[in-house]
Amino acid sequence: MEKNDFTSSISAKISADEAIKKIGKLPEWWGVTFNGSSEKQTDQFTVKMGGDSFFNFTVAELIPGKRVVWLVTDCNMPWYSDKKEWANTKLIFDLNENNGVTELNFKHEGLTPDIECYKDCEPGWTHWIKRSLFSYFTTGKGDFNQSRK
Repeated sequence: MEKNDFTSSISAKISADEAIKKIGKLPEWWGVTFNGSSEKQTDQFTVKMGGDSFFNFTVAELIPGKRVVWLVTDCNMPWYSDKKEWANTKLIFDLNENNGVTELNFKHEGLTPDIECYKDCEPGWTHWIKRSLFSYFTTGKGDFNQSRK
């Protein structure tokens, strides 16, 4: 890993195919406004987090039961000096199923400690992957209550 991209991992008793379906249902675990489709390769969708913020994604890669890659094609992060900081970054979900347990390795390629949003995005992604997505995988309900430490 050359750039110190943000990574996070979880394991849950869920099939990799079911995990990929659930990852694509963003409002259920990320707690965002979602428009578009994230079910197949080349699908496009938009995520809004309030105000003028938005993130446009394209499903750049989808290998059933193995991998999903979302490319951020455009964004507006009005709370940072570089409002396009996530543009051309990738959200990568790699899955490996073994004996009914799926390990998910998440990487936000391009989210590195040297960019402004890292201080907020690192704890944010840690929550959304380790708590909310894990909860959605195991209970069917995401955990939107982000604890502030």
